[in-house]
Amino acid sequence: MIAAIIVSQILMLSKWESVLHESGAVVADGCVRDFGDLAGERTTAATGDVLADLSQLSLIRASGAERVQFLQGQFSNDLRELNGTTQLHAYCNAQGRMLAVFRAFARGDEIYLQLPASLLEATLKRLRMFVLRAQVKLESADDALARVGVSGPNAPALLAGAGVRAPEAINACVSENEVTVMRIPGVHPRFQLVADPAALEPIWNRLRAAAKPVGASVWSWLDIVAGLPQVLPQTVEAFVPQMANLDRIGGISFKKGCYPGQEIVARMHYLGKLKQRMYRAHLAATEPAPQAGDALYAPDFGTQQAGTIVDAQAAPQGGFDLLAVIHISSYEGGTVHWRAADGPRLAFAPLPYALDIAS
Repeated sequence: MIAAIIVSQILMLSKWESVLHESGAVVADGCVRDFGDLAGERTTAATGDVLADLSQLSLIRASGAERVQFLQGQFSNDLRELNGTTQLHAYCNAQGRMLAVFRAFARGDEIYLQLPASLLEATLKRLRMFVLRAQVKLESADDALARVGVSGPNAPALLAGAGVRAPEAINACVSENEVTVMRIPGVHPRFQLVADPAALEPIWNRLRAAAKPVGASVWSWLDIVAGLPQVLPQTVEAFVPQMANLDRIGGISFKKGCYPGQEIVARMHYLGKLKQRMYRAHLAATEPAPQAGDALYAPDFGTQQAGTIVDAQAAPQGGFDLLAVIHISSYEGGTVHWRAADGPRLAFAPLPYALDIAS
């Protein structure tokens, strides 16, 4: 009787949800929290090979004859250069403040925009407001395409063993046999795979035999270590793209032409002096856990806020690793505190790319 109930429950799940269920996934709030060994998953991600479901990231599909022209007028990067690559893009309001950060890639004749699932509905609604008579259709692709991440020193070999060709260059993107593979920055070789669930299931099962499945927070930690920013609901309209280092990681084109907020972004690049940058840091174990949007304080700002957490995740060694946008003067002072002027102190860690703080 119990077995029959379990089978019935599995049949009620979507195809991909069934794959995750059979893999031991613990699902909460629409994404995989862990696979029953969260501490071990974090430890393995730091040094070994891991496999992640990426249902916490949604996909917007743009189709139609004018898809490139329409999107080109909305985002910070140059979509005309998307061929064979994946790009980061900022979606800004008129004041140059970011509403979202996308990872864009092409798949067949369509363009896909990856963003946190928590921003999907609001972002789709806003983008559709500007379609007017343009020949473009914007829709969620979450039900049609599964998303998987692979990271680790042996990731290219593991993908090859699963019959998947791994791009060699960072930000390269290839599509073969209905599977799109992107190589993204990471402490180890790191890839994202996008495909129909039926095509991705056998690849997932082969990879699972050699790589440890991990939950959404572990993949977010890998983004933090790679210095990749994300806009979350708590930080919508909080940052100009340069504050989140998008100019240092290929997320802005200063030659492409107009888009919402472009004048602000360009003025800061050519004429302004940037006062805030995104840095990586560590917090010792603390309760409650730090969250995106939390305020940071420093002596040179007194009781005024000196920075904002972009994202924070539990670290393999204990405590929390985070990315935060902080006033450059406060960072240079070396003393920044969480939530209060006398709160826990941040210990800064290097980013994997250089910052020109004079820009």
